[in-house]
Amino acid sequence: MSTILIRNARLVNEGTVRETDVFCKDGLIEKIGSAGTGADTVIDAQGRYLLPGVIDDQVHFREPGLTHKATIRTEARAAVAGGVTTFMEMPNTVPNALTQELLAQKYDIAAQTSPANYSFFMGVSNDNLEEVLKTDPRTVCGIKIFMGSSTGNMLVDNTNVLEEVFRQSPMLIATHCEDEATVRADAARYRQEYGENAPARIHPLVRSEEACLKSSTLAVALAKKHNTRLHILHISTADELALFRNDVPLKEKRITAEVCVHHLWFDADDYDRLGNRIKCNPAIKAPHHKPQLWEALLDDRLDIVATDHAPHTWEEKQQPYWQAPSGLPLVQHSLLLMLENVYRGKLTIEKLVEKMCHAPADCFQIDRRGYAREGYWADLVLVDTARTTTVAKENILYKCGWSPLEGTGLHGAVTHTIVSGRLAWENGRFDESVKGRRLEFNR
Repeated sequence: MSTILIRNARLVNEGTVRETDVFCKDGLIEKIGSAGTGADTVIDAQGRYLLPGVIDDQVHFREPGLTHKATIRTEARAAVAGGVTTFMEMPNTVPNALTQELLAQKYDIAAQTSPANYSFFMGVSNDNLEEVLKTDPRTVCGIKIFMGSSTGNMLVDNTNVLEEVFRQSPMLIATHCEDEATVRADAARYRQEYGENAPARIHPLVRSEEACLKSSTLAVALAKKHNTRLHILHISTADELALFRNDVPLKEKRITAEVCVHHLWFDADDYDRLGNRIKCNPAIKAPHHKPQLWEALLDDRLDIVATDHAPHTWEEKQQPYWQAPSGLPLVQHSLLLMLENVYRGKLTIEKLVEKMCHAPADCFQIDRRGYAREGYWADLVLVDTARTTTVAKENILYKCGWSPLEGTGLHGAVTHTIVSGRLAWENGRFDESVKGRRLEFNR
């Protein structure tokens, strides 16, 4: 394997920024510090920021079965171009990843096509507990439970099944928390009020704060009862924040939480402008939630920033509100969105790295990733904060070809992305020979 030397970088790692060199060999970071000049590839960072690769713990890459929307290859390429070197993908593909055989098939596809490192969640249904319990904690990121229906119809609403999964789970459980009965009742009420021509702005009323809080509260109660390792995905309301702690280090938490970039960026006032383009589950909520989500992120009640990247075709999104699917594509732009927030003074670049790189690695106990350390895998991203990136049709790499951010200028540009010691993205060009590696976990 080739060697890479990055010189004169401003390395952001473990709460510090320092100018240094980084030498990578055989896929690993061999030396941080003065490293001479002998390397196959030398990159002069010229004072740009060098970050550990972003780890996105929640994406939907749609393969198999929904490849008209996206594929593992197309979305992993977009991820790498955006500085995301590692992803964890959800089981609501077609067929749903509900058996060990179907889960293995997704790993096989990624091994052949993904330029980013990868892991896939094992899905839970009302009748596959035996398969779930076969999941290997050392080679699979987690078990996913939809405690509210979303794209893919994988709702787990059998209380006995939930109890048993939380009691017997050998590993981290990640949950989508929205109470199904509450959502259905609200949907029926608003369908009666608006008929078939409802505006997208009712979405946070159809999928309400109450639905989120009721389901998250249940998940936390089950986790506490059984001492389960629980990770609640995409927290969207201020109401839920009291469920989470910040009085112990992340590595000691049994219950952790994630917030997504769109819940930090948009609010319900944006529906009138963007409509179904920002329809997602859980919904983007009223404006007063956003500053409280930010506060909880900064004080460590919320542990991770991710995307819930969930592409649909433009034609699907143009359907009337009730028919348009939920989800939006974000993985190419999550790092840039957070760098824009650094520029605006919402957080420091050190905190960005903590929440997008270090914390996902710690939360999921990923082996030797998420940090720039000697002996760790060389997943690294070089960003130029003196440049501005404008999101536009011509530079969007998602297979769906659109973004709710189109026309938005973001302070920062990803110039180089190194995945497991190989230069996958350099100044707008891919090395198509680069393939990511399957994650391993220290459990």
